[in-house]
Amino acid sequence: MFQNKKMWIIVAVIAAIVIYGFSTYNGMVGQDENANKEWANVQTQYQRRSDLIPNLVQVVKGYAKHEQETLEGVIAARAKATQITVDPTNLTPEKLQQFQQAQGELSSALGRLMAVSEAYPDLKANENFKELQSQLEGTENRIAEARKRYNDAVQTYNVSVRKFPANIFAGIFGFQRRTSFEADASAQSAPKINFDK
Repeated sequence: MFQNKKMWIIVAVIAAIVIYGFSTYNGMVGQDENANKEWANVQTQYQRRSDLIPNLVQVVKGYAKHEQETLEGVIAARAKATQITVDPTNLTPEKLQQFQQAQGELSSALGRLMAVSEAYPDLKANENFKELQSQLEGTENRIAEARKRYNDAVQTYNVSVRKFPANIFAGIFGFQRRTSFEADASAQSAPKINFDK
């Protein structure tokens, strides 16, 4: 009878480990897929911004004929940013940094384009320009929110993958930590403003 009881205890322990393993695995899959979905939302917002740029450039081009260098800079930055695609399942820190750098260059180019509009009162008054500027500002807010939500999903996933004893199952099934967005290094210092130009 003692042998029978011992066997049932072993079977119960093994069953508990198997059930915990399935539950942990399924939880990690769900969190991983949630992070993938949030990454797709980030890319959607960046694509929305990219889609607005040609219209904005065309409106500005009609008013600011002497700003060809700025317009070409925006177009080149957009082309570079749209060439970089990142697979959310293979998002290494290096790939994310490359993606962020290209998007940052595009943001900088757009900032210069918006600054150009200050020199052209007719452009600032143009309804198409105002609408596109408003849509672009809204898109920038959506990008920030999508990045925050992605980081939240990555944090939840990473905590799950690193907690004990779930980290054992994460190692067995190949779940690895994911990379989150970080602030651009240039955001740590205040911009330099020169009024002498």
